[in-house]
Amino acid sequence: MKPELKRAYNSGKLILFAGAGLSRNLGLPEWHELIAHLAKELGYDPQIFNSYGNHLSLAEYYKQVKGSLGPLRSWMDREWHRPDIDVRSSEIHTLITQGDFSRIYTTNYDRWLEVAHDAHNVPYSKVANAADLVSLTEEKRHIIKLHGDFDDDTSIVLDESSYFERLYFDSPLDIKLTHDVMGNSVLFIGYSISDFNIRLLFYRLTKMWGRTGLATARPKSYLFTNRNNPVAQEVLGQWGIEMIVSEEDDPRKALKDFLTELIDR
Repeated sequence: MKPELKRAYNSGKLILFAGAGLSRNLGLPEWHELIAHLAKELGYDPQIFNSYGNHLSLAEYYKQVKGSLGPLRSWMDREWHRPDIDVRSSEIHTLITQGDFSRIYTTNYDRWLEVAHDAHNVPYSKVANAADLVSLTEEKRHIIKLHGDFDDDTSIVLDESSYFERLYFDSPLDIKLTHDVMGNSVLFIGYSISDFNIRLLFYRLTKMWGRTGLATARPKSYLFTNRNNPVAQEVLGQWGIEMIVSEEDDPRKALKDFLTELIDR
């Protein structure tokens, strides 16, 4: 365990950023299954449809043909929240609820982080849009749904247009994010190192810190993975993100062991 990371956690200065890998731990559908559903709905062979673009452009096409993402969002909500899923069986979700994180940001649409907190009686405030910011207090943990929430169709970032809008980083949630990460370390779990949004965010923050002349005061951030990538390690390093690479082959066990060591005082 990195001593600086442990100190940031123990002092309450560590923000958790949870990605799709956290949801896969529960057996939720992956992107290729979503694309296959899009293809079926639109009358295409999934393999052929997948060759026409990435998931953003294909979702954009679906929205144009169907008139909205409403039917797709409804299907995703059902598939992502199947009644056979028991979040209490997820040691990783349990560890997160037990951890001392005042802020948890996520780009996941599903509700399993919130359900896990409910199951373990940990109070929190969910933030999915600007209206949610009004009633925030410091007494409860903040769970910020940066790419939207299934409870609000308009908040979902899934198609190309909505994704491009997010790249401006000028929404109220983005302002909160910038404020939070400027004074805290960030720990990314369940993320692909190729996630463009995250890379762009830290690129911009690096430029922002550079303009202050106080770049050396910037808190370090971390990305946990069990897949070594020296190219990503170098690129992310210049943006203030240090990769922590586990030697454990099983990603679920690797993350469980890491979180156990992190939150153990």
